[in-house]
Amino acid sequence: MPISHRFAVSTLAIGILLASSASLAVAAEGVSDNEIRIGYLADMSGVYRDPIGPLGEDAIMMAIEDIGGSVNGANIVVFSADDRNSPDVGSSVVREWIDERNVDMVTGLVASSVTLAAVGLLEEADKLGLVNGAVSSAITNEHCSPNHIHWVYDTWAMSNGTAKAITDEGHKKWYLLSADYSFGHALEADVTRVVTENGGTIVGSARHPFPNSDFSSFMLQAQASGADVIALNNAGGDTINAVQTAGEFGITQAGQILAGMVLFSTDVRSIGLENAQGLQFTKAWYYDLNDETRAWAERFRERTGSMPTMVHAGLYSSTRHYLEAIAATGTDDTQTVRQQMADTPINDIFATNGYIREDGRMVHDMYLVEVKTPEESQDEDDLFHIIRTIPAEEAFRPLSESVCPLVTS
Repeated sequence: MPISHRFAVSTLAIGILLASSASLAVAAEGVSDNEIRIGYLADMSGVYRDPIGPLGEDAIMMAIEDIGGSVNGANIVVFSADDRNSPDVGSSVVREWIDERNVDMVTGLVASSVTLAAVGLLEEADKLGLVNGAVSSAITNEHCSPNHIHWVYDTWAMSNGTAKAITDEGHKKWYLLSADYSFGHALEADVTRVVTENGGTIVGSARHPFPNSDFSSFMLQAQASGADVIALNNAGGDTINAVQTAGEFGITQAGQILAGMVLFSTDVRSIGLENAQGLQFTKAWYYDLNDETRAWAERFRERTGSMPTMVHAGLYSSTRHYLEAIAATGTDDTQTVRQQMADTPINDIFATNGYIREDGRMVHDMYLVEVKTPEESQDEDDLFHIIRTIPAEEAFRPLSESVCPLVTS
């Protein structure tokens, strides 16, 4: 199918609806084409459809609406596309957006392999990338750039929270099951580091195709390894399938711990509390954190029919912060806007006192959670206990360990 046929293009009339015709007639000084053009690139049909996918555009739309539908008189235009988890497809889309549509910012960016391909193009063109879905910590480590910001989470934070907590509880022998692409490899490396630094050992490992529907052989290997813990270094549909297979084989019932490194609320609903109960993992955000997060989540559900995931919240937060930076500076110039974003603390429904470091990492608190039992859950959205808050400075890789050229040069 030609690339152009895969665009779900939304030229937002919202700026016209929410701003007066008089204000739209006034050119926003410093805003190219008198329009702010945003590209939303995500997996719309594969393993990351439910936790991110099409509903991510709704989160972006909510941010646009909440800042008034336009910025300093400039209309806001959103383009969206399905990257099909393919770096080639994603690169083609981003290149077309840059060359033909003069896009100012690209967000979403879900599969790490797609993201790493896309941010290279954005740096070449001096456009901005707001990475919300991808998890690889390499994005702001060896692959950092002055043209992208990593917002929601990364493999360093997810493994540091979950693997450290479980190893500290005395579960020292780990088996690693990882998706066989850049994200899975990065998570595998980060989990290995955390486990060994905290006195544990890796007793076996395997890599599965991405995506994968049959985990039977992988789970049999993990079961036979003698590991205390089986780490699932994958996400989305792969994690769901792996947990369901583990349940069928009675793995947790026999005493082995299943540790999901990247889980979403949508995953837990798909798995069901009966099979997911007791799972511990790290989250960047949860809609039941406080009254403010719950109120925003209820607005999202009224709009979409579904409660938001942490990436949906991140898309809202990063888009709004970006648009507010344009409003403050009066320009959509990439480096001016990025600097303003970095100079301004993030205090919204996603983060409290979050900030953007020189490597492009948005630093904020993370949360270690445990899935409730069916008896503990009050309703279908009551899924987790928050075991502990992981402070921002503890949650992410310290700059002293960074190899990012923006930090080390």
